Amino acid sequence: MARRISLSLSSSSHTWIYDVFLSFRGEDTRFQFTHNLYHSLCEKGIHTFIDQEGLRKGEEITPALFHAIQNSRISIIVFSKNYASSTYCLNELVRILECAKEEGRSIYPIFYGVDPSEVRHQTGTYAEALSKHEARFHNDANNEMVQKWRKALHEAANLSGWHFQHRYFILSFYYTRIYVIDSLFADNFRINTKRERK
Repeated sequence: MARRISLSLSSSSHTWIYDVFLSFRGEDTRFQFTHNLYHSLCEKGIHTFIDQEGLRKGEEITPALFHAIQNSRISIIVFSKNYASSTYCLNELVRILECAKEEGRSIYPIFYGVDPSEVRHQTGTYAEALSKHEARFHNDANNEMVQKWRKALHEAANLSGWHFQHRYFILSFYYTRIYVIDSLFADNFRINTKRERK
């Protein structure tokens, strides 16, 4: 079942192009959980950006994708088993956090099939992925990038979010509706509604 983790970042008076930016590992969740999440958000009238891989070029974030991150009021990061194996996802995560610190916006992590502590402390598949990145990027400049990825994962895993455990995958659409969409809508798209903290 989903559960809240901690406190999210605040938003500012910036004029946003998108309400929500979705960050996710395509091979893990594109056609199931993230697909359901995206359509549920759209049904609520929440203008959501989802990258269909047309804005990707190698391992770098393209200007168009950077523009979408920079101009989204909220970012939802779907941490899944293979999220950290993608340098593209990790670079995207770093940029999301940088924009949040510089300009102010809300970030919500979703832990889909991974424990928050696995992301926070980089254990399990996250440890394996980062070890491979360190072996691949062994020079000083790229090793510094790996440290940025580690720091970003730790910071994001400490933000307010939801944890979906394995036995609830079959009901992920239902729980997306109940726990993510309804809570997100109440937190950010209704006037005079106080954030629930658990």
